[in-house]
Amino acid sequence: MIYNERLKQLLAYLEKEKLQAAMITSPTNIYFLTGFYADPHERFMALFLNASQGHVQLFVPSLDLESAEAKAQGVDQIIPVSDTDNPYQVVREQIAGGFNQLGVEKKGLSLFQAESLQEVYPGVKFSDVEAYITSMRLIKSKEDIQIVRRAIEVVENVLQHGVSKVAPGVTELEITAELEYQMKVLGADRPAFSTIVLSGAQSALPHGRPGTKKIESGELLLFDLGVFVDGYCSDITRTFVVGEATAEQRKMYEAVRVGNEKAIQAVADGKPIGLLDQAARAHIEAEGLGQYFIHRVGHGLGLDVHEAPSIHSQNEMLMQPGFLFTIEPGVYIPGVGGVRIEDDVYIGEDGKAEVLTSYPKELKEL
Repeated sequence: MIYNERLKQLLAYLEKEKLQAAMITSPTNIYFLTGFYADPHERFMALFLNASQGHVQLFVPSLDLESAEAKAQGVDQIIPVSDTDNPYQVVREQIAGGFNQLGVEKKGLSLFQAESLQEVYPGVKFSDVEAYITSMRLIKSKEDIQIVRRAIEVVENVLQHGVSKVAPGVTELEITAELEYQMKVLGADRPAFSTIVLSGAQSALPHGRPGTKKIESGELLLFDLGVFVDGYCSDITRTFVVGEATAEQRKMYEAVRVGNEKAIQAVADGKPIGLLDQAARAHIEAEGLGQYFIHRVGHGLGLDVHEAPSIHSQNEMLMQPGFLFTIEPGVYIPGVGGVRIEDDVYIGEDGKAEVLTSYPKELKEL
């Protein structure tokens, strides 16, 4: 029923905005609205909503027809598009009459798609409906969060397994391969993003790539990983020290750990979400490490690993129950290494923070 409700909500929005129709092409948004997910690659896939008729049609590549028929909910018709079809002619044949204004996701609409639509619907103009769909996706239901909890349970078990394989002489790529193998073994659909395992000076690269570098005693070791389970994702980062930590490493770690906690403590229904970044940053700056905290404190997650809201210091969006996001302050000192600690946080019905990740955050020497 949730997909029917989402489609009704979007149709009502189109009617309110006096938009005759909308074409949704993001596979993730199509999944959000119908429960059907496919990656069409270069092929055409789109969800058309006719606001005046309250009619919903799903166009899919022919090879995905059977899957769409089994999974898609709330749609009135599923239309296959073969590799030899002109998909825009198929749309024109199926959606008679035409329209002057079409709702689209402007960030994802290519110039080719826009020109192809204007060929079959001369004079059509485009209005952006992506912001409204984003606002729908901002609020996660209890059912959504139950799936997220499963994704977190999987990734934390994967992380624990990977940590157990750490030893001087093992390479970053060997640990990465072990982690991604365990993701499948433990029930993940796929990684949420390219798994990050970085050691020593490499850990000072916030989005560095694991390589053939061997892990050595005395180094910082950073893990950043996540998985998809039933459409929703998890995202966690933990940092360790291989062997005995130095005083500098301990200072870095504690600054980040306390910054993480300060941000979580700042979560409050009705307050600007930028306060979370400010809370973490103020503490890290007070520790004399502010210049090394070089990114926002977090981001939304859900059906995508990076989605709204963006948690930077200037974001005045007000927090509300249903938000799901990361808190991940970091300190990155070139030539020394980096520390990042990331949790997944949900604002419950009581307006307070619930930290969904449970992997310990105290400094651990491996």
